[in-house]
Amino acid sequence: MSEARYLFPSDYMADPAPHVFGGRLYIYPSHDRESGIPERDNGDHFDMVDYHVLRMDTMSQQTAEDCGVALRISDVPWAKRQLWDSDVAEKDGKYYLYFCAKDKDDVFHLGVAVAERPEGPFVPDPEPIPGSYSIDPCAFKDDDGSIYIAFGGLWGGQLQRYRGNAAVHSAEEDTLPVDGRAALEPQPGEPALCPKIVRLDPSMHSFAEAPRDLVILDENGEPLLAGDHDRRFFEASWLYKRDGVYHFTWSTGDTHFICDATSDSVYGPYTYRGRLLEPQVGWTTHHGICEFEGKWWLFHHDSAPSGGRTWLRSLKVREL
Repeated sequence: MSEARYLFPSDYMADPAPHVFGGRLYIYPSHDRESGIPERDNGDHFDMVDYHVLRMDTMSQQTAEDCGVALRISDVPWAKRQLWDSDVAEKDGKYYLYFCAKDKDDVFHLGVAVAERPEGPFVPDPEPIPGSYSIDPCAFKDDDGSIYIAFGGLWGGQLQRYRGNAAVHSAEEDTLPVDGRAALEPQPGEPALCPKIVRLDPSMHSFAEAPRDLVILDENGEPLLAGDHDRRFFEASWLYKRDGVYHFTWSTGDTHFICDATSDSVYGPYTYRGRLLEPQVGWTTHHGICEFEGKWWLFHHDSAPSGGRTWLRSLKVREL
């Protein structure tokens, strides 16, 4: 793998979602800021308030071009705070931004906003996607045009509250210490909590089905265990397809690896294949992968330019 370079040194951006539209590369990141909120393990200090879209005509550009603000949290009627990770899918010449934010009760949901151009501006639906929860939506368009959302994130991302798509734990867990919250997750020898995958309705504004578990298997064909911290899912879903094979990639979160698994079905199960990225400076690891100009690229972030402040992250790219 090549050495990484910073893509946008003039501002703090993270959680990149790269896509090629019309021969140009567009990157949909979250936009970090100094919120003044004390650092907490549940991520309250990651209090982003808008999205920007970055654009590149070629990878030989030293830095990406900022297309400006694409969506503000003040534009989203249902959202209270924390515009975390997002992604975009195109259908019939329109562009759909899938994002996560907390509602008025501080519960994360997924939302959708629509634009006529890949850089926006995006106009949000007045309500979140029905039946949505947790964070980190990844929008994947398959060869037949079907579009899927993979999502989920533990701890601050609230995935551990849910079983069978229903909330079984309350928001009070966010005030518990780490060891207390761990008791709400599977025990180390039990199967790990899975990311979710769901096919979108043709309208692009709702789910066509109930979200399913996206199961990740080990080399013996058994689900990864909750205690397997170097491999099991934590957050940062990313789906892509290469040579007819589906790849699901994710962050292990507390151990900061980006891992890869493959399947012959978009729904899985996926078999663990290895690591794509070692730990970076900062607490979070989040990425996106795409093909551009005949090469495959891994986009991610770290906190080195901010002196290790985990909530002020900078975009990087390297060739896979």
